Amino acid sequence: MKNQIAVSPEISASRTVLEELKKAPPIGEARDRELLKDASSFVYYASPDGELPAHFYFPPGHGKDRAPAPAIVFFHGGLWDASMPTQFIPHCHHFSARGAVTLTVEYRVRNKYPATPVTGLEDAIMAVVFLKKNAEVLNIDPERIILAGAGSGAHLALALATIPQIGKMSSEEFRPAAVFAYSAIVNTTPKGVGSEHFPTPREAKQYSPSEHLGRHLPPCHLFHGKVDRVVPVNLVERFAKKYGRRKNRCEFMPFEGAGHTFFNYNSHERNFEITTRAADYFLVDLGILEPDPLAGEF
Repeated sequence: MKNQIAVSPEISASRTVLEELKKAPPIGEARDRELLKDASSFVYYASPDGELPAHFYFPPGHGKDRAPAPAIVFFHGGLWDASMPTQFIPHCHHFSARGAVTLTVEYRVRNKYPATPVTGLEDAIMAVVFLKKNAEVLNIDPERIILAGAGSGAHLALALATIPQIGKMSSEEFRPAAVFAYSAIVNTTPKGVGSEHFPTPREAKQYSPSEHLGRHLPPCHLFHGKVDRVVPVNLVERFAKKYGRRKNRCEFMPFEGAGHTFFNYNSHERNFEITTRAADYFLVDLGILEPDPLAGEF
């Protein structure tokens, strides 16, 4: 896949009732199986390298008798190398309790597939396409799809938020309503982080969110540790300022003394609480979530 993403217009499951959506294959590792046991897992894309699952968490009482809910899609980190589908389970539980349909997406990574960030972008697009195609049966609002991610997963979310066209698909087909991201890889040019993971330097620049900061972009909230050794904080701070100078909403929240994994529940519970609450407020302020009556108890 050298010069552009070849995205099929078809998704792997397009039937009109939730019960007919194809069940995902079982997770390989026992730990992941245990952590994902409460999720509803569906194949969202039959990629050229195999079927890819997304793991859904639905709000209490979610059903056809309720108004369509927003959807929040989480893309895990791992530098496009490692599969970490359980990274955002605590976030999925929080935001599903707050009324959103949440899902953690497995995309092609190098330790399981002949993958690059370009194939990851293809998979991220297909996750959004899946949600839009199945919005009615999932009872979600296709105009309120929010993307979130960490590291390389944040790169996927921000690429879909900023790049006007990927392969043969325009941003109208995959651009989210908003993005929030942790320890984000925002610049994949040779001056940034991760260009060596792309098939060519040209594609590393072509699919770098930093190269596509125009106007009318989705609102964005970025969380970053000031001593992140993987993604230097100055890259993200510069990105946030440029995002805002184009008259887009972009909030940047740096954390003193924090490294690359500072926001994870199992790394630092307090930072998890702070960042999750800040993301919650961000979505409330956008009118995507209702105010949380228990916010003061978080």
